[in-house]
Amino acid sequence: MSEVPSPRGPRLRNLGLRIGELEAGASNSIADVAGVQVGHVTVWRGEREPPEGRGVARTGVTAVVPPALPLRAGVAVLNGAGELTGSHGIREWGQVDTPVYLTATMAVGRIFDGAVSVALAADPSVGVDDVLIPVVGECDDSDLSEARVVQVEAADAARAVEGATGWPFDEGAVGAGTGMTCLGWKGGIGSSSRVAGDYVVGVLVLANFGGARQLRVAGVPVGELMPGEARAEPAGSCIAVVATDASLSSASLERVARRAGLGLARTGSVAHHGSGEIFVAFSTASGQEVEGWDLDPLFAATVDATDEAVLNAMWAAPDVEGRGGRVVRGLPHDQVLELLRARGVL
Repeated sequence: MSEVPSPRGPRLRNLGLRIGELEAGASNSIADVAGVQVGHVTVWRGEREPPEGRGVARTGVTAVVPPALPLRAGVAVLNGAGELTGSHGIREWGQVDTPVYLTATMAVGRIFDGAVSVALAADPSVGVDDVLIPVVGECDDSDLSEARVVQVEAADAARAVEGATGWPFDEGAVGAGTGMTCLGWKGGIGSSSRVAGDYVVGVLVLANFGGARQLRVAGVPVGELMPGEARAEPAGSCIAVVATDASLSSASLERVARRAGLGLARTGSVAHHGSGEIFVAFSTASGQEVEGWDLDPLFAATVDATDEAVLNAMWAAPDVEGRGGRVVRGLPHDQVLELLRARGVL
């Protein structure tokens, strides 16, 4: 495989699968929250022979770019074997000051540097009147991508931001998701949204978690029922970014972020010992805050959208061959659809 693969076919929702009771937004992506954009830089080089000593690269950067900054935000951790820089500041001050960048584990420092450069270029007061801490999340793609050399460049942070768009943006093996594995199959970037009354909740995941037998789709134990070439050992980690146009306090946004873990559980996650499930939520709105029982639809929207975002990541991702000739297979569409039809969920 010498070229970056393209996402495969229509999404599961377009084939009739429904996750939860709430309706999806117009694009069924995080971009349904007005002004939120997503950009990718995919780093794909080499096959079996290392070019220029850098080895095989199946990695990249993804940026989730809000319409304005700073914004109120909250973070939550299900299992902490991972990193989201700036998370302590978000907890303390309840706001996010930069786009949310996603990349490979050992590339966090380089993308952090690039994110600082993006912030400096955007605002001449940064580093003069105040400083900020960029938000960079990571998952480990070293099964497919050579990690002993940092394969991304600091400038890729700016490229991801500059290339950010609303829907459509690519899902699956793209950007930070290029080398990720999820529930035994190829994972990566996925997104989904839900309409909760007057508000929209959108989720984007970097899906790199779980073992093959755990996979569930709309309650169907697909991982137990489907033979195939799934990888037996569990992968580790998932970063979820939740956006909403509901006006929420930072405390409520932390509660919303925490519900992403329930969405992962629906897909089969048990948050393995070595896995980092870390979630950040931000609000693009101000004004009268949604509180108390009125948060319940937003909680439900987050759970459903996270569940479907993971499935969208897997559905879009093709077979990927990487470091050492390792191959992670894309989820076999025909087999999954047959199982879902047999169980009456499609």
